[in-house]
Amino acid sequence: MSATAPALPGQKPVSYWPLLLAATAMLMITMGIRQSQGLLIKPIGHSTGLGIAEISFALAIGQFVWGAVQPVFGALADQRGPGRVLVFGGILLMAGMGLTPFVSSQWGLMVTLGIFGAAGAGAGSFSILIGATAQSLPAEKRSMAAGVINAGGSLGQFLFAPLVQAVIAAAGWMAAMWTLAAAALATLPLAWPLRRRESATPSGGAVATAPPGIGLREQLRIALREPSYWMLHLGFFTCGFHIAFLVTHLPGEIALCGLSDNVSAMSLALIGLFNIGGSLAAGWLGQRYRMKHLLALMYASRALLIGIYLISPPTPLTFYLFAAGLGVTWLATVPPTAGLVGKLFGPRYLGTLFGFTLLSHQIGGFFGAWLGGLAMANFGDYTWMWYADIALALLAAAANLPIREARMPRAALAPA
Repeated sequence: MSATAPALPGQKPVSYWPLLLAATAMLMITMGIRQSQGLLIKPIGHSTGLGIAEISFALAIGQFVWGAVQPVFGALADQRGPGRVLVFGGILLMAGMGLTPFVSSQWGLMVTLGIFGAAGAGAGSFSILIGATAQSLPAEKRSMAAGVINAGGSLGQFLFAPLVQAVIAAAGWMAAMWTLAAAALATLPLAWPLRRRESATPSGGAVATAPPGIGLREQLRIALREPSYWMLHLGFFTCGFHIAFLVTHLPGEIALCGLSDNVSAMSLALIGLFNIGGSLAAGWLGQRYRMKHLLALMYASRALLIGIYLISPPTPLTFYLFAAGLGVTWLATVPPTAGLVGKLFGPRYLGTLFGFTLLSHQIGGFFGAWLGGLAMANFGDYTWMWYADIALALLAAAANLPIREARMPRAALAPA
């Protein structure tokens, strides 16, 4: 992918790789921290005496808050630039991780992990980062750019999960939390290349794009009257349910099978590793094929993978293969979803509009994390959650098919 803007006569082309790399590195840290927290449930429970349902509810609050802050921070970034939002988020994330070892109640975890940490990670997440870069790139490059940034989040999960497990084994969960707090500090200098909001470039094929210069309030009215926007929300709700359930409770599922914590850490790492390729592939394919079809295929594949897992023997190899398969589509839904929002409405308020889509994702995430804990507390396993996940994945696949998306022009199918 060329991330160079065409130059005016007498001027050098402008490279946007510094912008892309800063956004990728920031998402690597914020998502790496978020996606490794399931490994902390058991040691926090042993240390505080809290049950899985209580800890899961605190993490579920975090899932919701992470989504709820994104349209707010996205609107601030769209209006005033993303720099201050990203710095504020880094400080919040550091505070949430650093203060968690000093609390021992469910309310304390709700404040540190559920509010501070989740809000801080949300300020340095998809809507702000993809929105900031989308306004600086031509329309035909945005899907690939989103895939590159998204791969950073997957790389973070691949790196952070084994790191967190190693620190827990060597020095305890409190040391792991302080390690995550130190990692959050690294987001502060990364905000510098992303501090400015560039002028929007033409969207090139938007279906319901508002006229240039339209205000945010009117853009929201247009979006809320568009059925395709709601179909994206429905699919992303299911995606959030699926991801939050797995990232929170896959270690518990593995423990039920009598396997070690190292299998859990390796499984979460494999999800991140395989999603690097999945995210890049989704970004590349989104430049060549209709993104609604990519999303439908990804959601349907999740239902198939869970069905295969349920009839497979509970061995480490099964979990490694399951994790690798899930990883291909894990966060790979983000580039085509963000790309469809940009196609429908243009890039000017992408941070806000995609932020609301991510809120739907995290409402699903709240239920995935919370209901998983309730299922375990009341039934002793996650069987009904797996069945619910299959049903929702099939619903999400069907919901994406009616979305109004223009066919890809032949020019877009040429090699970039």
